[in-house]
Amino acid sequence: MNLEIHSERGQQRLKSRKEPSGKQHAESVTGNSRQWVIRATYLITAVGMTCMFMQFGIVPYLATSLGLDAVEFGYLQTVFGVLQLLGGPMFGRFSDRFGARAALTVSYVASSLLFLLLSLSTNVLLLFLSRIPSIFMHDLPGAQMVITDLTTPAERADALGKLGLCFGIGMILGSSLGGSLTTKFGIYFPCYVALVGELACILMVLLFIPAQTKSQSKGNAPRHSMPQSSSVFSLKEVTGLLKLPGVMDIFLIKVLSGLPIGLFMIMFSIISINFFNLEAAEAGYLMSYSGVLQMVFQGLVIGQLTSHYTERTLLMLSVSVFSGVGLAMALMTNVFQYCIIAFPMVFAFCTLGIITDTLLTKSVPPSDTGAILGISASVMPLTRAIGPTIGGFLYRRFGVSSFGYLQLIINVALLLYIFKKRIPLNEGKVK
Repeated sequence: MNLEIHSERGQQRLKSRKEPSGKQHAESVTGNSRQWVIRATYLITAVGMTCMFMQFGIVPYLATSLGLDAVEFGYLQTVFGVLQLLGGPMFGRFSDRFGARAALTVSYVASSLLFLLLSLSTNVLLLFLSRIPSIFMHDLPGAQMVITDLTTPAERADALGKLGLCFGIGMILGSSLGGSLTTKFGIYFPCYVALVGELACILMVLLFIPAQTKSQSKGNAPRHSMPQSSSVFSLKEVTGLLKLPGVMDIFLIKVLSGLPIGLFMIMFSIISINFFNLEAAEAGYLMSYSGVLQMVFQGLVIGQLTSHYTERTLLMLSVSVFSGVGLAMALMTNVFQYCIIAFPMVFAFCTLGIITDTLLTKSVPPSDTGAILGISASVMPLTRAIGPTIGGFLYRRFGVSSFGYLQLIINVALLLYIFKKRIPLNEGKVK
C-alpha cells in the first residue's frame, strides 16, 4: 500500500515537472510562429509598396500621353481617393469576419487587376476603369491588421512602426524602379513588372499568413460588447465603433492634426516648381529625402520612444511639434529651410500616426480591430479626395504660408483640447 502511494506521488511529481516544460515549449513555438508571420508580413508589405509606388510614378506620364490635362488628371486622382475612402472601413470589417489572410488576398488580387488594366490602358476610358479595383486595395491596412492581431498592446506601437520602414523602402525602390524601367523599356513595362510582384505577394500571403490571426485574449483590450451584423457592408456597425469611449476623440485628432500637412504634400509638385523653383529630378530627390526620414523614424526611433514614454506624452509631443512646424512653414522662403523643417515634420507625422492607430486598436474589442484600422486608413484617401480642391484654393489665394498658419492654429487648439479632456482616457505606457 505504501509502495503504491509512493509510486503515485512519484508519478505526480514527475508529471508536474514535465507539464511546465511542455507548456513552455508550446508557448515558445507559438511565439516563434508569430515572429515568423510578422517578418513575412514585413516582407510582403515591402514588395507590395514597391509595386504601388511604381504605379504612382507611371500614372501621371500615362495620363499625359493619353491627352489628360491637369484638371482631368485631378479627377482621376479624386476617383482613386474616393474609392479607397469608401472601401477602407468595409475592408476592415471583411478582415474581422473572414480573417487577415482572406483580406490581404483580396487586396493583392485587386492590385494585380489594377496593374493588368493599367497595362491595357490605351485610352482615357480604360485608364479611369483601372481605378475601380482600388476600392479593395488596402495592402498597408491589411498588414496593420495582421500585426495588431499578433502583438500585445505593449508591443504594438513598435511593431506598427516597423511597417513604416517597409513603406519607406517601397517608396524609394518603387519610385526609382518605375522611372528607370519607363525610360529604358517604355511606359507600360513597369505595369508588367508590378503585376508579377503583386502575384508574388498573393502567393506569399497564402503560404505564410495563417487563415485566422486573432486570439481570444488581448491583454488589456476593452470588453465593450458590440452587436455583430452578418453584413460586411453594415454602416451602422462601422459608425458604432466611433461611439465607444475615447475613439472619436482620437480619430478627430488623427484627421485634423495632419490635415494641413496632407494638403501641402498634395500640392507639393506644384509648390516645388513654382515656389522652390526645382526641376523634376530635384523634386524627386526631395521626396526620397522624406522617405528616408520616415524609414529612420518609424523603423528605429519611435519604437525606442514608446518603451520610455506614455501614449499621452507622445501624443502631446507630436501635436506640439506639429504646431512648431506650422509656424516654421509659415515663415519658410526656400528649399533649404524646407529640408530642415522636414525633419520635425516627418517625426511628428510618423509619431502621431502610430500612436493614434495604437490607441484606436486598444479602445475597441479585439474582434473589431480590423474595422477600426479600416476607418483609420480612410484618413489618407479622404485627404486625397478633398485635398486638390482645398489645397489649390489655399495656395492660389493665400500662398504657401497659408498651410503653415493653418497647421499652427489647428494643432494649438488640439493641444489645448488634449490637455483639457486628458486624452487618452486610459493613460499608460505603450511598453
